Amino acid sequence: KGRFAAAGRAKRPRGGGGRQLEAGMRGILITCNMNERKCVGEAYSLLGEYGDLLYGPEQFSDPEERLSGSDREEDEDDVEAALKKEVDQIRASTEQKLRRFQSVESGANNVVFIRTQGIEPENLVHHILKDMHTTKKKKTRVILRMLPVSGTCKAFLEDMKKYTETFFEPWFKAPNKGTFQIVYKARNNSHMSREEVIKELAGIVGTLNPENKVDLNNPEYTIVVEIIKTVCCLSVVRDYILFRKYNLQEVVKSNKDDTQQNPSSLKEEQNSKVLKPETEEEKSSKEVEQDKK
Repeated sequence: KGRFAAAGRAKRPRGGGGRQLEAGMRGILITCNMNERKCVGEAYSLLGEYGDLLYGPEQFSDPEERLSGSDREEDEDDVEAALKKEVDQIRASTEQKLRRFQSVESGANNVVFIRTQGIEPENLVHHILKDMHTTKKKKTRVILRMLPVSGTCKAFLEDMKKYTETFFEPWFKAPNKGTFQIVYKARNNSHMSREEVIKELAGIVGTLNPENKVDLNNPEYTIVVEIIKTVCCLSVVRDYILFRKYNLQEVVKSNKDDTQQNPSSLKEEQNSKVLKPETEEEKSSKEVEQDKK
C-alpha cells in the first residue's frame, strides 16, 4: 500500500497541491514553454511584485489570534502539543503566503492557473502588460501569455449562455457599449463547437445593447474564451492587439527598431539620390551622344 501511494503521489503534478481548476474560480491563466515548475515560480514573483504595488503588501490577520492561543496553552508542557503548535504555524504561514495567489492544476499541459483572492485579475494583468509595453523590460523567460480570468463556469453551451447574460453586463449592457471581438481556444475538449459558441456569445452581446458592434481590426474589448476540459474561463480585456494578444515575450519587443531603421534608410536613399547625378557620367553620356550625332 505504501508503494502504491508513493507512486500515485509521484504521478500527481506539482504546483496544484491537489486542487484543480473548477467553476466559480477567478484568477490568471498562464501559458508556458515546456517548464511548468519554473512558470509557477516566475508567476509568483511577477504577480507578487505588481500585486504589492497596486494593492499594497499582503497583510496577515491571524498572528494575534495565534499568539493569544499560544499564551493560553503556555502552561501545557506536553511535547506533542508543542509539536502540533509548530506544525499548525508552518501550515498557516504557507497558506498565508499563497493566500493572494495560489497555483492550482489547470488540466492541460503547458498551462498554469493562478487562483486570485481579493484582487481584480483584469486590472492587475493590464497593469503588468502596460508597464512592460512602455519600459520594454523583459521580466520572464518561460511565461508566454498571461490572460486574466474574471469568471468560470461549466463548459456546456446552456451553462455558458446563462452565465454570460449577467457576466457581460458591466461592459455591454446599455447604456454601456463598445466594439468587440471573440477569441476562442479549447484544450482537452471535443464536445464544444467554436462557431456555435462564438455565434451564441455574440448574440448575447447584441441583445444587451444593439449598438455593440463587431470589430476584428481594432476592438475596444476582446472577449477571451478559454475552455479546459469541462471548465470555461471567461474574461473581457482591453488593448488585446496593442499588447500582442497578452504575450509577455512579444510585448517587450520594441517598435522603435523599425522606426529607427526607416529614417536611416531614408537618409541613405536621399544620399544615394544626391550622389547619383554625377557630373562625369553626365559629361560622358553627352559626349557619346554628340559623337553619334
